[in-house]
Amino acid sequence: MSVAKVDSIDLYYEEHGSGDPLLLIMGLAADSTAWMFQVPDFAKRYRTIVFDNRGVGRSSKPPGPYTIHQMADDAAALLETLGVQRAHVVGVSMGGMIAQELALRHPARVRGLVLSCTYPEPDAQAERERSFSIARFGGQVTATGETRIDVSAIDPFMFLQHLLPRVFNQSFIDREMPKLLQIFGGALQWGFSMEAILGQVEAVMGHRATDRLHQIQAPTLVITGDADLLVSPANSDILARSIPGAKLVKVPGGSHGFNFETPDVFNREVLGFLASVP
Repeated sequence: MSVAKVDSIDLYYEEHGSGDPLLLIMGLAADSTAWMFQVPDFAKRYRTIVFDNRGVGRSSKPPGPYTIHQMADDAAALLETLGVQRAHVVGVSMGGMIAQELALRHPARVRGLVLSCTYPEPDAQAERERSFSIARFGGQVTATGETRIDVSAIDPFMFLQHLLPRVFNQSFIDREMPKLLQIFGGALQWGFSMEAILGQVEAVMGHRATDRLHQIQAPTLVITGDADLLVSPANSDILARSIPGAKLVKVPGGSHGFNFETPDVFNREVLGFLASVP
């Protein structure tokens, strides 16, 4: 078990393989085990670093709200602790937002950048999804944008059941539900803080990078599934259009969790792109 002290919190991390450094940043409510279908392939070519964001897994779960700026600084501090001056960075969903800020706030740290199924700032769909989800669990969003909800009344498995149809295609859920429950159940052993998850939600909803994307210097791949129900694929068009020289890939039929559903496609596109980065 490896833990890095970052400011006042502990970040759990793992390293696999050898070669040029590659940092993988996971999305909302998921820990580093969600990279299970990427790590074996990536570690054949790279020193692959995965970690649990603040709020999940074996990392600290301080009270929220969090910010994407803060979580990007966490990632930069982890690289510093590991003696990594510069790394390829791959982020999915919230991890893609963290990766954007990492490239903007710490440009010298990022060699090649992959932004998967993510957005530069919340669109109308994200606002609707947030309001629907909070209402589903008896909460509300105030006129000032504050979330009010009784986190003690939320059952983790109810939360999972609410999230799964928005992340994966139904055929995949039907086929792989035992595996999904096993992975989620395993994550629960490290403690599941709904308050911390809501802290991550606030970070996601507070993310604003559109006006700064042109400042990203790293060669960038923007990749998404064209059937993503959680984060509209139109956001990837904005990212690719706004980041100088960015490459855009849309995976036909891909869900929000297409790196999990079709890892062969995701891994091939990511590894092919990273191999092209000088």
